[in-house]
Amino acid sequence: MSTLRVRRVHERALLPTRAHADDAGLDLYALERAELAPGERTSVRTGVAVELGAGQAGLVLARSGLAARHGIALVNAPGLIDAGYRGEIQVLLLNTDRRESFTIVPGTRIAQLVLIGVQTPEVLEVDTLALSERGATGFGSSGA
Repeated sequence: MSTLRVRRVHERALLPTRAHADDAGLDLYALERAELAPGERTSVRTGVAVELGAGQAGLVLARSGLAARHGIALVNAPGLIDAGYRGEIQVLLLNTDRRESFTIVPGTRIAQLVLIGVQTPEVLEVDTLALSERGATGFGSSGA
């Protein structure tokens, strides 16, 4: 089993956790209280920083329960954490509900962190690309 090195940047920060051992995502917790009026967005501190390994990236994803019950989404879904970033993880939340405000209290599970492997190839400009069955058709859909 591999490990994820996590540093608390604030003493009240909660470390990321998994609800179940085989869950892909680690829950991220709000450090401070925040009030989101209808249509409002804000950056919510988690109080933690992570050390990702070479060839890894972190995706910050919305929590389906917050989205379904309260309309809370991520502004930049998914958020991306590069392997070299060592600063505090902050989550950009948006209240999509048109009528109800939403209050985030310290300790609220506000997002999930999923680690993925990434490739970092060199970019090579070419005059042509290999042909494929789909080609350039179907931008915005699979054509079905």
